[in-house]
Amino acid sequence: MKDPRHTQLAKTLVKHSMQVKPGDKVLVEAFDIPPAFTTALVREIASAGGHPIVSTYQQEVLREVYRCASREQMSLIGRVEAARMNGVDCYVGARGSYNISEMSDVPREKIELYEKLWWHPVHSKIRVPKTRWVVLRWPHPSMAQNAGMSTEAFEDFYFNVCAGVDYAKMARSAEPLADLMRKTDEVRITGPGTDLRFSIKNIGASPCSGDRNIPDGECFSCPTIDSCVGTISFNADTLYRGTVFSGIKLSLKAGRIVEASASSKAQTDKLNEILDADKGARYIGEWSLGYNPFITRPMKDILFDEKIAGSFHFTPGNAYEECGNGNKSQIHWDMVSIQRKDYGGGEIHFDRKLIRKDGLFIPKILQGLNPDRLGKR
Repeated sequence: MKDPRHTQLAKTLVKHSMQVKPGDKVLVEAFDIPPAFTTALVREIASAGGHPIVSTYQQEVLREVYRCASREQMSLIGRVEAARMNGVDCYVGARGSYNISEMSDVPREKIELYEKLWWHPVHSKIRVPKTRWVVLRWPHPSMAQNAGMSTEAFEDFYFNVCAGVDYAKMARSAEPLADLMRKTDEVRITGPGTDLRFSIKNIGASPCSGDRNIPDGECFSCPTIDSCVGTISFNADTLYRGTVFSGIKLSLKAGRIVEASASSKAQTDKLNEILDADKGARYIGEWSLGYNPFITRPMKDILFDEKIAGSFHFTPGNAYEECGNGNKSQIHWDMVSIQRKDYGGGEIHFDRKLIRKDGLFIPKILQGLNPDRLGKR
């Protein structure tokens, strides 16, 4: 029996996110995804006149591929995958995880081989700039557990925030914010453990309303490469390379992270190990404001957490070509801070004008992005 929620989500991905046209070649990568949803995707792509190309993966198998990887092996996979990505027009990556820590014991040097020779050349250099792409997670019980919810309740939440959002309304409401960010020079962020300044002059801004990530609800820009100065603290736990980090705090001078700590020595050591992966990892590649009205608390999944209403995220590592500062790195680590009152509050100023306080937009032209407005259909 077909699940109508699968069909609704697949239609959103095909028609809204990728805008599949007749003749488009569409690469579908499904990681531990129920066959019923992958089938729904294939059906909707074909219905739109596209040509689905499907690969399915299991995280447990990929873990072993990474663990036994050689440079020659990863280089070959990277070349094969790059050729395939170059041959398609659209991409959808649907990822499920039965165990969010599946990759936690893969040696660092093996993960770096994967990132340098497979992920970065295929996804950063080809998929992101050259295809109409969208990525999403799948609501396995492991995600429900992270969110502190029952599996059934989490599935209802998931399909609501992924396919139940009025993305057209979100897009209209986000344009004034994007316009303002494009005109802004100095940004100042203050809050508990945070006093940070940087410039986004001439960088631009890009509102995201279901076209690249599902769920969605953010507007991103990027600090100029050497402008970040001050201290920033993050109150949302973050999962990266199979490890959960909490209490991350960064100090920056002339755009570079000069000090980094987390809630324990082991986490601090691993944090700095990641930030030392290459020259660009200690510079910032993205800054973004989140405003999905239905996502209100972190669940250790960045595709959800970076869209939390009243949040922002700050990203050590690689910058996107769109609205980027030219920073290059194998790292791209979105770190999230929530500024609503229930998380300690905080303020964001653009050129000394208060734009958001305690997670709510202040200027009237931006108030359409506040939860009481954006959450109504």
